[in-house]
Amino acid sequence: MILPTLDAFATTNGEVAQVIQSAVAPVFLLAGIGAFLNVCVGRLARIVDRARSLEPRLLASRGDEHDRIIGELYVLDKRIRVVNAAVFLSVSAAVLICLVVILLFAGQLASLHLGTPIALLFIVAMIATGLGFAIFLYETRLGTRAVRVRTHILEHQVD
Repeated sequence: MILPTLDAFATTNGEVAQVIQSAVAPVFLLAGIGAFLNVCVGRLARIVDRARSLEPRLLASRGDEHDRIIGELYVLDKRIRVVNAAVFLSVSAAVLICLVVILLFAGQLASLHLGTPIALLFIVAMIATGLGFAIFLYETRLGTRAVRVRTHILEHQVD
C-alpha cells in the first residue's frame, strides 16, 4: 500500500481560509442548537422537579385528589419522554454538523471531492433539527394543556 506524502496534504493559506469561511455557517448553527438544547434541558429539569414534588403528595392523598395527581404524573412522564426525544434529535443534528465541518476540512486537506456526502449530512442535520423543534413545540402544547386551574379555585371569589 502506498501512503500519501505530506505534499499530498499541502494546501495554501487561501484555500484554508476558504474552508474556514465555508465552516462558519455550520459553526453558528451549532451555537444555535446549543442554545436550544439549553432551553430543552431547563424545561426537562422543571418537569422532573414537578414530578418529584408530586410523589410525596401522591402517597398522602386519597380519592379525587389522588386521581388528579396520578393523572398529572402520567402527563409529566409523557412530557419527559417527548423532551428527551427533542434533545436526542438536537444532539444528533449537532453531531452531524460536526461531521460536516470535519469533512469540509478533510476534503480540502486530502483533495477529496466530498460535496455530496457533506450536502447529505447537512440535509439530515436540518431534518433532525426541524424534527427536534417540532417535537419541542408538541411538548409545549402538552404542557399548556396540562396546566389548568381547577374550577373550584376559579369559582371561589374573594369578597
